[in-house]
Amino acid sequence: MRILLAEDDIRLGPLIVHMLNKEGHTTDWVQNGLEALDYISVTSYDLLLLDWMMPLMDGVTLCKDLRKDAYTGGIILLTAKDTLNDRISGLDAGADDYVIKPFEFSELFARIRCISRRMVQPIQDEWIGLSPYRLLLNERSLQCNDEQVTLTTREFQLMELLMRNEGKVLPRSLLIERIWGYDSEVNSNTLDALVKQLRKKLDCTKGQMHINNVRGMGYKVEVAVVCTNE
Repeated sequence: MRILLAEDDIRLGPLIVHMLNKEGHTTDWVQNGLEALDYISVTSYDLLLLDWMMPLMDGVTLCKDLRKDAYTGGIILLTAKDTLNDRISGLDAGADDYVIKPFEFSELFARIRCISRRMVQPIQDEWIGLSPYRLLLNERSLQCNDEQVTLTTREFQLMELLMRNEGKVLPRSLLIERIWGYDSEVNSNTLDALVKQLRKKLDCTKGQMHINNVRGMGYKVEVAVVCTNE
């Protein structure tokens, strides 16, 4: 499953990520509710693990707001609050389940499996389209009409993030965390080098896809002209 963990405990957060990834999940970690909203806005997650008492926006408020916006993914609240009223409040907010801290990872994994079994999984697209381009998700390559562009793993990750959010500026910090990981020491120069490599490959196609740098903010992708086979 693709999981987002929102947990402000800097010791517990990395441990949960490590254990989830060992189980075969792909996990992103943020430390407050507003940062979680940013991630959810650009990525499709199967499951959210939300700490109740995190800063800026608590897990219950975030859960309520997401359900009001018709968010259909799984949500589990993580909290030390263990009274009956607390559990009812969390479930009424739209959470699918509730795990009380401290918890055993075997219990957390069991609850995740339970949610996974009862979730109606959407059929995943095999490609993302920005005419005349298609990002082939299974082949991890980019296609423009009859041209096929082979991408490295990180080029593909960057291309997927940008194409899923056409016209939207994605912050540098978000791109670095999503491609290299939250604990990476990679800086903006490395991201710029990756963008430069990807731009060279785009320049060799017949289309007009541009990765634009928005000064002081980040990058966005735009397709200026539809290419033809002529």
